[in-house]
Amino acid sequence: MTNGHVDIFERGSRLVDKLIIAIFENPGKKPLFTMTEREELLRQSVEHIPHVEVVSFQGLLNQYAVERGATVILRGLRAVTDFEYEFQRALLMKYLEPDIETVFIMTNTNYSYLSSSGIRELACFGGRLDGLVPDCVVKRLKEKFKDKYQR
Repeated sequence: MTNGHVDIFERGSRLVDKLIIAIFENPGKKPLFTMTEREELLRQSVEHIPHVEVVSFQGLLNQYAVERGATVILRGLRAVTDFEYEFQRALLMKYLEPDIETVFIMTNTNYSYLSSSGIRELACFGGRLDGLVPDCVVKRLKEKFKDKYQR
């Protein structure tokens, strides 16, 4: 998770009565942290934002949204390539659940270059992470790659 994610959560929380940050394990990716660790880091990173709930789920987002009574799905966008991917997902979601709206929030330009994979690479090689991710994430990344930070 990056400070770009936190920025989207902060701004998105002002648009809804309650913001549910729902995370799931993407079978196409190998996460650095366990689901429990990811939830814990997210909770710590957003504890300053009112009316936010962090949860994990399995299955399809549209089904989970219906189960929770959600009417809006917020998605963050960094670049045109994000838009193309997210636009296709939003259209599929609209087909599956016509009563759920997808709302896109453009990234703050301060974070437009940040990606989780970029952060992971920086951490792997002992790069500076301050200002890019929440402090709790910096600490955990340094623990994961402690041999790279003991210079």
